Amino acid sequence: MNRLVLALAVVILSGAACRATNAADAQAATVDSNNYVHGDFGPPRGDPIHAVLTNPPNVPAPTFRNYPAKVIVELEVIEKEMPISEGVTYTFWTFGGTVPGKFIRVRQGDTVELHLKNNPNNKMPHNIDLHGVTGPGGGAASTFTAPGHESQFTFKALNQGIYVYHCATAPVGMHIANGMYGLILIEPPEGLPPVDHEYYVMQGDFYTTGKYREKGLQPFDMEKAIDEKPTYVLFNGAEGSLTGDKALTAKTGQTVRIFVGNGGPNLVSSFHIIGEIFDRVQQEGGTHPQENVQTTLIPSGGAAIVQFHTEVPGSYVLVDHSIFRAFNKGALAILRVDGPENKTIYSGKEVDSVYLGDRSEPNLAAVTHATKAATAGNLTKDDQIKAGQQLFTGTCSVCHQVNGEGLPGVFPPLAKSRIIAADPKRPIQILLHGLTGKVVVNGKDYNSVMPPMSQLNDDEMANIITFVLNSWGNPGGRITTEEVAKARAEPAPAAAAGH
Repeated sequence: MNRLVLALAVVILSGAACRATNAADAQAATVDSNNYVHGDFGPPRGDPIHAVLTNPPNVPAPTFRNYPAKVIVELEVIEKEMPISEGVTYTFWTFGGTVPGKFIRVRQGDTVELHLKNNPNNKMPHNIDLHGVTGPGGGAASTFTAPGHESQFTFKALNQGIYVYHCATAPVGMHIANGMYGLILIEPPEGLPPVDHEYYVMQGDFYTTGKYREKGLQPFDMEKAIDEKPTYVLFNGAEGSLTGDKALTAKTGQTVRIFVGNGGPNLVSSFHIIGEIFDRVQQEGGTHPQENVQTTLIPSGGAAIVQFHTEVPGSYVLVDHSIFRAFNKGALAILRVDGPENKTIYSGKEVDSVYLGDRSEPNLAAVTHATKAATAGNLTKDDQIKAGQQLFTGTCSVCHQVNGEGLPGVFPPLAKSRIIAADPKRPIQILLHGLTGKVVVNGKDYNSVMPPMSQLNDDEMANIITFVLNSWGNPGGRITTEEVAKARAEPAPAAAAGH
């Protein structure tokens, strides 16, 4: 009897099950030497439940149950070619056709019957290791599945938290690097506190044979993966997956909860939202939260729950604060908050392009169209101008300004530039090799540093320059991808002077 009283008291005082469990649950719960209550709340009750799984960035509704149930989870592995960046595709291996895989939500104490199907059109065997499983391999040994077959195993969700799942078929790193990961949430028995929005974001590092944004289908590069030198670092499997018209949304005065995972396979994430402070972070998915956090580390194969309150409208940028990953490898997403201004909290003007780069436009429709037109062989100068304008807005406008006027003494004007008029191909060399030191443009002195714009590929450079040539009183004309490629292949010129 004393053990029963102790178990019941711990359950009540710890809050682990205070509002959701009854006396039978408390009797079934086990208490270790540290008074931690494990979630074996007895056998499942009622009819089996088929879990509702969601594609990222969506999250299934809370379970809204106060008893353990048998929950059936069905996942299908699908190998498919999808975009990884603008004009770039990759053959992803997925749980359910998306990267990350479908979000799974159950309750602590549930008995989960997991079915794993391997699509008959796939070429590889696969399995699943869920970090929320207590048992050898997290289910991997029980789910090795050949194409066209199905495997099944059952586990009890003993520990609450947010957990990564991933494929663990050899070579394990390759399967994960191809996008085979996702999150499973095991709710505490009383559920999570209600919020206005819940979102699902997962970071991953990708290794392609081609360079960053090199067009076409890019295969996996094992050597880059072993050396831990990713071509892309991405949220939700694609550059721009959560920007423009696909951005996350909220309104002022709302509470947002994001389940953030890191599939890896190699890099640790320094997760940060520019312009927000996390009110509450369950670091590494653990039970005890930290408060007032600016940036939280999420290890490869780990996850966290971050929660914050929106105060003022604007575009809030989600990044890996290992910052070159955000602006030069793709680890960038947007939360767009709408609502009335609150000048007592924030009075400054918003300049999206400072942080968003070429994702500052609502979408990149003109860039997409230009890429498709170039592939089809019917790219026009007008296509290039429109695509170049979108790229210029995010890449060049911060320094040279949206009207091309530049900043006095620092950034020279592109508008009515006599340098450009004298040699329309000169901007190719400047973009490729940069420019440093004092220059004279239109009779005025400027002194600044422009680094090589090596993150731009040949067609992006061609489109930006074509836009500049046909804007702000410049002479017109057109630069082709082939001209940029030829210049790139040539040795860098001696020290350049002037814009």
